[in-house]
Amino acid sequence: MQITDTIADLLTRIRNANSAKHDSVEIPASNLKKSICQILVDEGYVKNFTVIEDGKQGVIKVTLKYTDGKTPVITGLRRVSKPGLRIYSNAEDMPKVMKGLGIAIISTSKGVMTDREARKQHIGGEVLAYIW
Repeated sequence: MQITDTIADLLTRIRNANSAKHDSVEIPASNLKKSICQILVDEGYVKNFTVIEDGKQGVIKVTLKYTDGKTPVITGLRRVSKPGLRIYSNAEDMPKVMKGLGIAIISTSKGVMTDREARKQHIGGEVLAYIW
């Protein structure tokens, strides 16, 4: 089965595993997905991720993070820029997710980064997703 929006697939798999209270989730690998997972680890939304080579494209195994009492750390994930409607933002108009409590993942000419980093480096790009 061909998936047209691989980032939405990544976010949906994480959202579903979170709501089902799974320890980890496996996602088909790509360089963009690896950099999104690295941002999630750096920002503290997931514990860690590992790339398992299977001879084809590989699999990313994301270990999810919960607070005490099995409450998911990620309360919301939203895909912003879709294949049918791309959303771009410059450095001045960079979105703030929940007034700074969440993060926006931005794909820029200097790689994938958070909205905070993009504002600091004064570069714009495509707004991929909101996470809070």
